[in-house]
Amino acid sequence: MSGTDHSQATEWNGPQPSIILVEPQMGENIGSAARAMYNFGLEWMRLVHPRDGWPNQKAVATASGAARVLDQIKVTETTADAVEDLNYVFATTARTRDLTKPIMTPERAMAHARALIGEGQKVGVLFGPERAGLANDDIVRANALISVPVNPAFASLNLAQCVLLLAYEWRRQEADVPAEAMALAGTEFATGIEVEKLSERLEERLSERNFFWPEDKAESMRLNLRNLFSRMPLTGADVRTLHGVFRGLVKKPQDD
Repeated sequence: MSGTDHSQATEWNGPQPSIILVEPQMGENIGSAARAMYNFGLEWMRLVHPRDGWPNQKAVATASGAARVLDQIKVTETTADAVEDLNYVFATTARTRDLTKPIMTPERAMAHARALIGEGQKVGVLFGPERAGLANDDIVRANALISVPVNPAFASLNLAQCVLLLAYEWRRQEADVPAEAMALAGTEFATGIEVEKLSERLEERLSERNFFWPEDKAESMRLNLRNLFSRMPLTGADVRTLHGVFRGLVKKPQDD
């Protein structure tokens, strides 16, 4: 057994699940999985009997910046050794098994992992070899299964993709990121007074063209125009552009 002791949290990311690759066949897949992990803040990888041995230069080349993950890898000969210090283990599988275990989505699994880790427990996630997936002898060591809701007509995920899904779900539940945000591109949202002045200018120009007719509907037409602007998340740049549009529309050809 070799590598860094994962029993303590790193200073950078705190307690987190260990990603355990069982008998990975290619160094490139180990490197890609490490890169996927580090994209979302996971650092603890364990390898069970990697086919091409460890260390592996192809893994280093493919990891491309995720050396922190590779530097801390723990290598074991058996799955039993890899999970011996863990309190709770998930196993990823695409197939229905003849074993009675909870089956969770990636989202639910990582929420449960976060709760367990918050209680001080050590958690790991098993990923099987690229070609065949986990054997039943590995899965029986897991407390729960993770099943990704993929297209049943094409259920195959490569190793790094599967690791990425779990790492993303782990990070998503931690990061304080709004579900939707506006990229303002160097500007700011317009103030109430800016929108008010824009509305007034448009009404003035339209009044000059007798737009608000018939008279009994004029007020409701003005309200609809103002409501149109209030529904829009206008920026200061939008307001200036629309002022320019209004000027262009009333400009006479001889003014050019």
